[in-house]
Amino acid sequence: MATFIKKHRWALSFWLVQIMSWGGLVFIAYAFTPDADGYKASYTFKYGLLSTFLIGVFTTSLLRYFLKGIINFDSFESGQIVKILVGISVTALIYFGLSYGAGYYMGKFGEEDVKVPEMYKEFGLGLMLINSFITIFGWTIFYLSVKIAAKLNANRVERAELNASLRQAQLNTLKGQINPHFMFNSLNNIRGLMLEDVEKSRDMLTKLSEMLRYSLTKNNINSIKLVEELEMVDNYIALSKIQFEDRLQFLKEVQSETLEIKIPPMIIQLLVENATKHGISKLKAGGTIKLVTAIENQDLIIKVLNTGTLQIAEDSTQLGLQNIKQRLRLLYGNQARFDIVEIDNEVMATINIPLS
Repeated sequence: MATFIKKHRWALSFWLVQIMSWGGLVFIAYAFTPDADGYKASYTFKYGLLSTFLIGVFTTSLLRYFLKGIINFDSFESGQIVKILVGISVTALIYFGLSYGAGYYMGKFGEEDVKVPEMYKEFGLGLMLINSFITIFGWTIFYLSVKIAAKLNANRVERAELNASLRQAQLNTLKGQINPHFMFNSLNNIRGLMLEDVEKSRDMLTKLSEMLRYSLTKNNINSIKLVEELEMVDNYIALSKIQFEDRLQFLKEVQSETLEIKIPPMIIQLLVENATKHGISKLKAGGTIKLVTAIENQDLIIKVLNTGTLQIAEDSTQLGLQNIKQRLRLLYGNQARFDIVEIDNEVMATINIPLS
């Protein structure tokens, strides 16, 4: 039943509004008709109201069928306006003809002793024809207004769904941008390590496979707990230390209250990777990377600090930084913020993520 209603909701809505609108018009006619000499209680009056209702539903349903065949809101042209006016005119003539015929029939074969109120006697053919045109024209305006509103709403929903799909596709693409150079370097470093320490090499391969699995399994979600991200960061640091050894020091100051907060996956890893690639790797003596998380003013604050200076090579695409900025914008709009500055021979990257 629910499936049927969902599938035919527009047709059901039309007939519901159709019956209610013509029923309302008949009720108004009944309410404003003076009850003179028992006219409102007569069968002539009741049959007259019933015929008005049936004729109105019949003629406007025909007009709706005609309008559905000629109107195309996606490529609306002036020629359609002419067709609409022709449809209104023909329908008004049909409405007039049926109404006049029904009135004539009831007047000739109805109750002879019923006195028709003076207000109805004043209705000549010309006035009936004008009234028919106004009625059908008003119905058409209402019908087209509802159709336009429904079309605009459908377009809005379609745009929203399209934007959501595009946004998700962009996020999935951004999350898939793991630095291939890191992967190649890690494999080469592990291959070299095998000659010295097979057990450690096996452990490093496990960490590398966990990173790959992480990037694949988290590709279709937009948020994970911070504690899960930290596991990947630890794996990244362990793999990087094969190359940098004691030149790379890693410190963490993580508030326990932040561990369960959800963040975009791989966003801290990108900060740490950027600090390693553009900071520590440029220094002969190496340096320190420090990760700090805290809650301040209803925001989650993530900071990654590294020894070095904020120097970006001319051939650098800044892919990691652009990745972070785009993902934050797609997920949080203008509520999130990303900054990177140099203070006293130390580079500090900061992410603010709203908690509400």
